[in-house]
Order: sequence, then C-alpha cells, then structure tokens
Amino acid sequence: MTPPVTTSAPITPLTPTLQRVAQHLANGLTPQEIATQTGLSPVTVRLYIHDIRESLHCPPRCKPPVIVHRLFAVQQVAPPTADQPAPQLNPEQLLLLRAVAEHSGARDIAVAANLAPADLRAALDQLLADTGAQDTTQLVILAHGWNLLTAEPTRSGAGQ
Repeated sequence: MTPPVTTSAPITPLTPTLQRVAQHLANGLTPQEIATQTGLSPVTVRLYIHDIRESLHCPPRCKPPVIVHRLFAVQQVAPPTADQPAPQLNPEQLLLLRAVAEHSGARDIAVAANLAPADLRAALDQLLADTGAQDTTQLVILAHGWNLLTAEPTRSGAGQ
C-alpha cells in the first residue's frame, strides 16, 4: 500500500497564477472547465496542475481529491463554506472519507478504509449518496466545508 501524501519537506508556496488554478480545482472544476473559464489552453492548465502537484509533494498519479485535500490541508486555497449541514456519518464512512482524501489508488483506498477491494465501489456509492456529493472530489470539498477532514487521522489499526 502506498502511504498517504505526507512529507516533512516544506510546501512550496504557489505563485499567484498557480493559486488561481488551484482555487478553481478546490471549487471542483475539471481541467477542461478551468481552461474554459480562464481562457488558458487545456495543455497550460495541465502543466499548472502538474506544478501544483509537485509543490504539494503529491506523486505523479495523484488524483484530484487528494490534490484538493492537500490544498486545503496546507492552506494554499481558501477553505470552502458549507451551504448545508454535515450529514451524520458512521465511523466506517469517516474512515472511507479520509482514505479517499489521502489515497489515489482504489486498492490503497480500500485497504486504508478497512474494506475488501470488491466492496469499495458500493461503499463509495453509499457515501456519495449520503453526502449528496456528485463525485469524490466534491466529497472532499464538502468534507472540508463541514470540518470533517481537519483533524489528524487516528493511528492506523487503533481500536481493532
């Protein structure tokens, strides 16, 4: 299992241009939507996202939910505001939420959430339905707005 994105290396502050692109990511826009809204070419947006990922010390295959979580965690973008109250999630759902925010690979997410890989899709679908999120990136954005991802994760294996 690949470890969650954590490093002792300092985060490189984003340039104003990268910060604008990062804020669009944190608002849930896709690279194509960012290109359309900003007038930048899709290739330029992808390069900027690559630079953002590198400044956050995210691996090359890091998925958008992990990048967005990291942007909020290191305060490189404005935090979201919740426009609806936080749903009541059970401990298993909170563990899955954190796994989605910290891991990119499906197998890694399943392992971190203590799920069988075959059960991941159903558990994720239920979590998306319970939170009203359209996808995992929006789930992470909503979770930050509800302050569900601000605390440090509990030790892996605790209470098992």
